Amino acid sequence: MSEVLNVSGLGVLRQPREVIFGPGQRRMIAPLVASLGTSVLLCTDERMVGTSECRDLIDQLGLAGVAVHVFSQTLPDLPRSNIMRLAEEFRGRGIEAVIGLGGGSCLDMAKAASLMLSHPEDIREYYGENQVPGATLPIVTVPTTAGTGAEISNFAVVFEEDKAMKVGVGSRHILPTIAVIDPELTLTCPPGLTAATAADALSHLIENATDRSKNPSASDMMNHLYVGKNVLTDVYCREGLRLMAASMGRVASEPENIDVRTDLMFAAYCGGMALNTAGTAACHAIQAPIGNLTHTPHGFGVGALLPYVMRFNLPAHPTSFAEVARALGVFRAGASDEENGGAAIEKVEELLKAVGCPLTLEELGVSPDDFEAIASASLLATRLTANNPRELTHEAVMEILRRAWHGDRSSWD
Repeated sequence: MSEVLNVSGLGVLRQPREVIFGPGQRRMIAPLVASLGTSVLLCTDERMVGTSECRDLIDQLGLAGVAVHVFSQTLPDLPRSNIMRLAEEFRGRGIEAVIGLGGGSCLDMAKAASLMLSHPEDIREYYGENQVPGATLPIVTVPTTAGTGAEISNFAVVFEEDKAMKVGVGSRHILPTIAVIDPELTLTCPPGLTAATAADALSHLIENATDRSKNPSASDMMNHLYVGKNVLTDVYCREGLRLMAASMGRVASEPENIDVRTDLMFAAYCGGMALNTAGTAACHAIQAPIGNLTHTPHGFGVGALLPYVMRFNLPAHPTSFAEVARALGVFRAGASDEENGGAAIEKVEELLKAVGCPLTLEELGVSPDDFEAIASASLLATRLTANNPRELTHEAVMEILRRAWHGDRSSWD
């Protein structure tokens, strides 16, 4: 089975104007925000708004001469109605910039808020790629979890209640202006959330490292956000996987170790940098309907699928999987690409197990009776399936589901 290679040597990255990374660097938020405006909207959730970190941020912004409006009702998975509620409350209030503080949903809410406060339509008008008609308010993202990559991505994921499915708003116009990434903010992250977001970050790195190389034309690059694995995304994947191998197995046993938290957060940032142009693939396409059915954490869903999707993809992309093994520190000189790829899969399973991620779909509450519906819905996510290195047919997804439900870790022809 031949591999799809990047024959042009193309490198593509899309990223915020400014990224500040490091323990304690949240001290930079107030002066950076003050350079953007004097009236800002802070998007967060009920857990974060009551923390000392959030109160301190509001105080520091006030000292910098910035008036802060707070929306603290951001909901998990970001329902459309949640976004429209914010828009109704804050349109016409003179907001000049938006801050997202929290996990992926809070950061995506900041992007959606920037869009809704700049343009008059319902968020539905902007679903898909490049549907946003023009500039939006400046966005500052401050992640408190290590995993989603939302702090630097140009997508906001929305749960469309009427269709009971997640959809994306993708546009360069909602790419964050500034990202301030402070690993100290993850020290109070609950163990389950730490585990789920770490599994999500690992899935980003694996999928982006083994994605299809599309060799896009100039038109493709102008009209599409996900343009395939390339030489610049590979740089971030290698570094992210190296750090993930060193930190993911330790974060559960050493949750207060700031060095471990820092490595994990930088790995997650690397995953976000890669997915912004390479894009996620089969794991994310299949997880979406599973999450809708089971209401289980996104990270646990993609983590449970990852070893089985990797085995499915290995025959199509052995060289890339061997490079994953090298980054994870399990590469053996003299072994074939397929053998090294197999070692990479086993290492991924070890990391997932270390944080307590479920490794079968049965553990997530999926029923075999749901396989047909899951497979059909998965294939509708063509923006994601197009990135997968091996073609995803209905029968292929059904077989992945069967193996992932039974825990069948045998090799795939």
